[in-house]
Amino acid sequence: MEIATRTVGQATVVDATGPLKLGQAAETYRAAIEQLLEAGSKNLAINLASVPELDSTGIGELLRTHAAAKTAGGKCVFFSLCDRVRRTLEMVRMEKILALADDEASALAAF
Repeated sequence: MEIATRTVGQATVVDATGPLKLGQAAETYRAAIEQLLEAGSKNLAINLASVPELDSTGIGELLRTHAAAKTAGGKCVFFSLCDRVRRTLEMVRMEKILALADDEASALAAF
C-alpha cells in the first residue's frame, strides 16, 4: 500500500493506493494515520478510489482511523469508494458508523 497526503483547507487528504489487507499494507496504512494524528492533523479525508479491495483487517483499520480522529477532536470521512469496497462495507453495516462521501468535494464539505 502506498500513502500520499496533502492539506486542503482544514483537512488532510490521504490518498491510499493498493489493497488494504492483513500484513504490510495494513501496517503501512496504520503507521501513516498515526503519524498524521501525532503531527496534529484532526480532520482526515481518506481517498479510497485506488483501493480495489479490503479484508476484515482493512475494515478494522478504517474503524481505528474513524475512532482515532474522533478522539483527537476531529472527524474522518472516507470518499470515492469503488463498488467492491462499498459493497463490502455495506455487508457488515459499516456505512452506519463510518462517514462515506461520493467524492473529494463532498468529503471536504463535511469539515
